[in-house]
Amino acid sequence: MYDDLSHVSAGYDRWAEVYDHDANPLQALEEPIFRRAVGDVSGLAVLDLGCGTGRHALWLAENGALVTAVDFSEGMLAEARQKPFADRVEFLRHDLHLALPFESATFDLVASGLVLEHLRDLEAFFAEAKRILKPDGRAVVSAMHPAMFLRGSQARFTDPSSGEIVQPGSIAHSISSLVMAALRAGFQIQYVAEYAPDARFAKRYQRAEKYIDWPMLVLLRLSSLLVTGAKCSSST
Repeated sequence: MYDDLSHVSAGYDRWAEVYDHDANPLQALEEPIFRRAVGDVSGLAVLDLGCGTGRHALWLAENGALVTAVDFSEGMLAEARQKPFADRVEFLRHDLHLALPFESATFDLVASGLVLEHLRDLEAFFAEAKRILKPDGRAVVSAMHPAMFLRGSQARFTDPSSGEIVQPGSIAHSISSLVMAALRAGFQIQYVAEYAPDARFAKRYQRAEKYIDWPMLVLLRLSSLLVTGAKCSSST
């Protein structure tokens, strides 16, 4: 397992130029699933943790949310700020290994897409997410499925200038570690779901062909409220 995270920010600065254009199948699989899990956001105060080039933040703003978005890569933020609806988002550079610079009970929703493999301390991440949420808030968090690491896959890209394959740095957190970190932070789990590409998806994204029916994505939907009937589910 590669767990040197010292170069993640610099790696994403280099990735920013091509991040939106390299037909990444994990992003393509994740986006519609993530949006369905988020649901209606009109009028909500939303914090996007690890916003990258704005994949989720800009969609949230377009759909009526009041969005604050943080990322530790200035290169990724620069790309996000150039896109439509960026004027509706407050972008902030911040390292998620540090405490969030927001008052407690500020946001209705925390959104975080494909970030957790780049964090050492899951419990600190979920604790901060819980702290800044209002008492009736919720969170939607996605991550690369740890089963992908068994196939030698992790966040990587080809540098367009040098042709070098760059791996910014990743940790293969288990699903149980994600779940337990969320529970210890005080979240209630509404559901946990796992997703794999099918043959139809792989026809559109050929890099996913070798992963047909292999878990690529895990998503957690969490609530600050005490709820009953929480469940775990699996989906392909």
